[in-house]
Amino acid sequence: MPKAIWNDLVIAESSDTVVVEGNHYFPRSALRSDVIRESDTHTVCPWKGTASYYSLEHDGRHSADAVWYYSDPKPAAAEIRDRVAFWKDVRVVD
Repeated sequence: MPKAIWNDLVIAESSDTVVVEGNHYFPRSALRSDVIRESDTHTVCPWKGTASYYSLEHDGRHSADAVWYYSDPKPAAAEIRDRVAFWKDVRVVD
């Protein structure tokens, strides 16, 4: 089962991931809400739409914008609605 790990802490785990461009998109409900903080960062993907971000905080550690999601993806990316993906210092393992 895929897991997202940050600083040896499992922050998301689900057998229901969608892989797009090599990234596992986990259901939003699988993400631990106690480690995320809203971010003001947004980026635009031509075919997926506008991405929003969460930063991670736990036990005095911080990782800015390590989680992204598309709250209103374009039709071509509808399968990632209500899902989150990770980068920076988050590892996803099967």
